[in-house]
Amino acid sequence: MSNHSFVIDPQQAQTAAVGDSLELTGPEAHHAVAVKRTRAGEHLDLLDGNGLRLVVEVVSADSALLAVRVLEVLQEAPPAHPVTLVQALSKGDRDLQAVESAVELGVFSVRPWQADRSIVRWNAGKVDKAMAKWRSLVRAAQKQSRRSFEPAVLDPMGTKALVQQVRSHVQAGDLVLVLHEQAEQSVAEVCSAWIDGAAEGAGVVLIVGPEGGISDAELEALQQAGAQAGLLGRHVLRASTAGPAALVLVRHLASDL
Repeated sequence: MSNHSFVIDPQQAQTAAVGDSLELTGPEAHHAVAVKRTRAGEHLDLLDGNGLRLVVEVVSADSALLAVRVLEVLQEAPPAHPVTLVQALSKGDRDLQAVESAVELGVFSVRPWQADRSIVRWNAGKVDKAMAKWRSLVRAAQKQSRRSFEPAVLDPMGTKALVQQVRSHVQAGDLVLVLHEQAEQSVAEVCSAWIDGAAEGAGVVLIVGPEGGISDAELEALQQAGAQAGLLGRHVLRASTAGPAALVLVRHLASDL
């Protein structure tokens, strides 16, 4: 396995072939040399974020430019059942902790949710800065875990818009699971029943509430739109833990691990 992963421009990656010489510049090159202390002779992974992985050998390195030679070109397939995490905004950066862990564990996309009981509120002046923080965190976690796919950070939604989105997911054949401590069926039971008849490429959407939980009105609206409630276990997990825990279980049941 190579030492580190870095992001490369998709257009540059798509035209690369074994034996080609490439140059990495800008912030990625600076990070590779100044932070990771990359030196000639090391092997790296260059990722385009869309499943393409270039395994390269460093030819030369300075603070402004990293010259490499392509050793392998690998196109990886997306998961059979990609998982989206809808994470309610939470205090203490617990939402960001959940997203970071979920990226490392294989989530395919994430969406911020302004739930009724979210203490953290994104007003119009905060959205751009907050979304940039989420995207930066996702990219860092992608590189740390050496994933060839960079999870998409989808537009934030309030509950009303999320309910409409859930309806669209269900109509498309996706499974939408609301993690809730009062659910009558377990996440494993709901997911296993769905997988038996799921089409290739159909996805799973996991909805995780804030530290105060999902309100009764929200749960009812989501279920009326076609979402199903799922129980993870006897213990109540933090907002930072529930999503990643469910993600591992769902990916295991979907044979994506």
